[in-house]
Amino acid sequence: MNDALQSTIYGAINSTINSNIDSTIETNIDSTNERIHKGAHDSINDFLLCRTPQAWIDNALANQDLLLIDHAHCEKKAASTALSLMYRYVDNADLLHKMSRLAREELRHFEQVLALMTVRGISYCHLTPARYAAGLRAAVRSNDPGRLVDLLVIGAIIEARSCERFATLAPYLDIELSNFYNGLLKSEARHYRDYLALAVQANRGAVDDRVAVFLAIEQELIEQPDSEFRFHSGPLR
Repeated sequence: MNDALQSTIYGAINSTINSNIDSTIETNIDSTNERIHKGAHDSINDFLLCRTPQAWIDNALANQDLLLIDHAHCEKKAASTALSLMYRYVDNADLLHKMSRLAREELRHFEQVLALMTVRGISYCHLTPARYAAGLRAAVRSNDPGRLVDLLVIGAIIEARSCERFATLAPYLDIELSNFYNGLLKSEARHYRDYLALAVQANRGAVDDRVAVFLAIEQELIEQPDSEFRFHSGPLR
């Protein structure tokens, strides 16, 4: 066999091997992402007391511009909440570290939602807030450490519900928006876990009793009809 023919054959074999390796890697990455998304979603579904009602999904699909506008507001509010905790609890090193990262990620998500809106010709505008966050905060205790514990538990619940809604909506959406929402699941699930871990730390023990209180309130807010559609609203009346 001459050198040129041998080189051609080896080149073809290496190209095939590399192609198979690349294909296997891509398949494994896709499979890993599916497991991450499914694991995060299953864990959160076990935590929350109810799933998003089908009526709300129908409302979201009929109001996708409004969905994205309010989603952008939610990301900005999430960053603001994290920064507010950092300013108030300056002596809590773990909180400062986790909330700093969370705020950066939420602002990045805010930018990404705005970019999606721009491509779709949707203008960002002011919206009246949903009753969701205010309804949860109405049960927050006045004094620390109880106040901090309650705020952190609420943070965990809001992040969990956001993650649940992203995963629930994704199969119904166009490929671009579906991929974006699926891509948020890992970070949102981590935010939920970080908030819960900080709540346990602040309480110096389990927070099951406060979680139960706020989950019951949250279930009512999610299942009761609302007059305005929002990302965290109940189904429209």
